[in-house]
Amino acid sequence: MLQLAASDSGEFAPPTIGEFFPPAILFEGTIFEMNRIILVRLVAVVALILVFWLGTRKMKVVPGRFQGVVEMALNLVRVNIAEDLLGEKDGKRFLPLLTSIFFLVLFMNLTGIIPGLNIAGTSVIGMPLVLAVAAYVAFIYAGLRKHPVAFLKNALVPPGVPWPLYIIVTPIELVSTFVLRPITLTLRLLMNMVVGHFLLVLFFSSTHFFVLYSDSWMAFFGLGTIAFSIAFTFFEILVAVLQAYVFTLLTAVYLQLALAEEH
Repeated sequence: MLQLAASDSGEFAPPTIGEFFPPAILFEGTIFEMNRIILVRLVAVVALILVFWLGTRKMKVVPGRFQGVVEMALNLVRVNIAEDLLGEKDGKRFLPLLTSIFFLVLFMNLTGIIPGLNIAGTSVIGMPLVLAVAAYVAFIYAGLRKHPVAFLKNALVPPGVPWPLYIIVTPIELVSTFVLRPITLTLRLLMNMVVGHFLLVLFFSSTHFFVLYSDSWMAFFGLGTIAFSIAFTFFEILVAVLQAYVFTLLTAVYLQLALAEEH
């Protein structure tokens, strides 16, 4: 739940990084230890499975509203990302991975604005890192399977560079291609969710403080903070969708580079 803005003494208490490291709730001290963020992730996964089970269990030629929404969401990934960047053949081959990444990121991002959950499952580094590693492994697998020699050569020794410069260019390409890509994928998603959480907590907790604990005339500021709270809630929904799209799109771009004859 959102941290309240006032302590028992009525002083403002801003959000802290400690919110991303909550105490254990279940199985404390074991390898199955679970805190609130782990439970939020499980809720997101269960919700994701439930949505697609309900949307696809009785498929009709003329879809109803719910089936139509699910099909539109699936077509967004299939047409706008997979087939558009990878072509029909490779797009179909990597579609399960891209679809899983998109909807897993989306549902875990959206938990940050759901009352009672109030924190994104992707706001702690574990989940973004796992997804980035999955994208990275797929990138390496795609390149090595299609043309192992050309893949490594084009990645580390780009054509058209004067040979003395390879002393500088090759280490840079090695780091940028095989080290920085999973790191940037991880941090881009993580930082957006962390910042979004801090903003929402700050505005909602400020409203709580101004309305309940401040002097009577200062309660007026609560109107402004609640307006910002509502505005940033909608903005966070937009960010959640965009980050899921960007993460999936970059995964597809990396796959496209790996599958290209020259990249």
